[in-house]
Amino acid sequence: MKIEKIYKKADAYLEGHFLLSSGKHSQYYLQSAKVLEDPKVAGKLAKALAKMIHKSDIQADTVCAPALGGILAGYELARALKIRSIFAERVDGKMAIRRGFEVKKGERFIICEDIITTGGSALEAASAIENAGGIVVAFAALANRGFCKRAGSSQEAKPTCKLPNDVPFFALDDFEFEIYEPQMCPLCKAGSIAYKPGSRGN
Repeated sequence: MKIEKIYKKADAYLEGHFLLSSGKHSQYYLQSAKVLEDPKVAGKLAKALAKMIHKSDIQADTVCAPALGGILAGYELARALKIRSIFAERVDGKMAIRRGFEVKKGERFIICEDIITTGGSALEAASAIENAGGIVVAFAALANRGFCKRAGSSQEAKPTCKLPNDVPFFALDDFEFEIYEPQMCPLCKAGSIAYKPGSRGN
């Protein structure tokens, strides 16, 4: 499956000057919402991700997605795996399990995002699950921005990756884009102004 081709066909592989959630800048951005607005494509991607997870013999009871970006990807993955789907959301800046969702003690969870960059939001959702008594058995995403090591890839994790080394991370492909500190950004130096296309602060 050519993930890059799918993103480009959906006009979801953006080129410009972007302000990321981390505060850093990039010339490229993956807008997964444009991919996931087509249910057939969303289902196809989720089935491919579920197949990878099945092959690893990971056993899970529920998928939990960090809101907002991960909800559609998480729901479709849960559908493909034929398990329950819930989501975590921010309350006063901290990920929490709300809306009547229950986490049973010992319940096994996959934390699913649309895109994982450093894995910060996914890790926050995992902490919310673990604090409620659940067990996180895997992380998953449609695409990996290249900071963390995904299962089956020879690419090593970078120091900025926040995902734990002892829990597998599944993604359909790696996307490595140059990311700059604002004061070192060549796009800023050229006179361009970064804008934020993602969900936070937009």
